Amino acid sequence: MILKRYLATVVLTLLVMPLIAQPNTDWAKFGRYEQANREIQTPVRAIFMGDSITDHWYKYDPGFFDLNGFLGRGISGQTTSEMLVRFRRDVIDLHPAVVLIMAGTNDIAQNNGFIKPENTLGNIISMCQLAHANGIEVILCSIPPVSRFAWRPEIDPAQKVLELNDMIRRYAIDNGIYYLDYYPHLADADGGIPEKWSHDTCHPNAECYRTVMEPLAAEAINTVLNDKYNN
Repeated sequence: MILKRYLATVVLTLLVMPLIAQPNTDWAKFGRYEQANREIQTPVRAIFMGDSITDHWYKYDPGFFDLNGFLGRGISGQTTSEMLVRFRRDVIDLHPAVVLIMAGTNDIAQNNGFIKPENTLGNIISMCQLAHANGIEVILCSIPPVSRFAWRPEIDPAQKVLELNDMIRRYAIDNGIYYLDYYPHLADADGGIPEKWSHDTCHPNAECYRTVMEPLAAEAINTVLNDKYNN
């Protein structure tokens, strides 16, 4: 009898321990923009949804966003799974005219573990479908080039970026979505962002954002919104 009680206690402990061990954290970082979202009073022209590349963009050049009715909703380190979870709060609820989705770098880096490219694409497709279901135009952006991850040196990302970009591009074309291809404007011979525009082949610097990416993004937004309002 004592042995049975002991075994029952051990089993119960093993079942409960994972629940106790789970930290009470905001894993998808809903709180990052919660206050900023509540304070929005003017119409939002475009939202940039992404990871650190989008996150840093606003920090380097806030005027590009503030003066054009754009919002940056990037969070460093995030995968497409985390972006999809917060897409309603950080995009849909803000009613932008258009959303630019640039995602997939951290899936390739396996920040949350291995994920198949088709599942990364599935998360991106789900974001597109949510946007369209709520009357929001979509611009799908290519993943910028990267030849090495400083935080994941064991991964060789250059070819993986090309392959995932091809999947994103084909989905965009097949579904009449504007595909904003940053890649050919940024890639060096090794498949990364060159040193003049990046300190780590992955993250653009201020000059790269201002001279390369901003004109391309502005042109894409103007094209999509002109088509929307003229049809």
